[in-house]
Amino acid sequence: MQVMGHPGWTSKLAGPAIGPYRQATEAGGFVYLSGQLALDEAGHLINGSVAEQTRKALERARSLLQEGGLGLADVVKATVFLTDLKTFPEMNGVYAEFFPQDPPSRSTIQVAALPKGGAVEIELLARRPGS
Repeated sequence: MQVMGHPGWTSKLAGPAIGPYRQATEAGGFVYLSGQLALDEAGHLINGSVAEQTRKALERARSLLQEGGLGLADVVKATVFLTDLKTFPEMNGVYAEFFPQDPPSRSTIQVAALPKGGAVEIELLARRPGS
């Protein structure tokens, strides 16, 4: 599917987007993932710790990448939004499980609030091999 001249997609495995946007858009050899929350397949926020929300958000992101023929090893930049930086160690522990070697560059930012009352939202930028 084309979005503003660029291919994009949503993922049935990752669950629905919560607004009028593509979950993934490809341009110039890069794939931009929209921020992923810890949503179940019906689009409801999971009730869980920051660790559990981080795991679910990264699982959703991984599903989106896989549907586009990519994997977490193709990620070159991550942005993590937390509603409380005191939860940074909890998020960081789970994040490290998904990127055990050669992790991508990352920014972590505290925000006042996230959609649906989430505690964690994660955006990823991946580069398509050979591009």
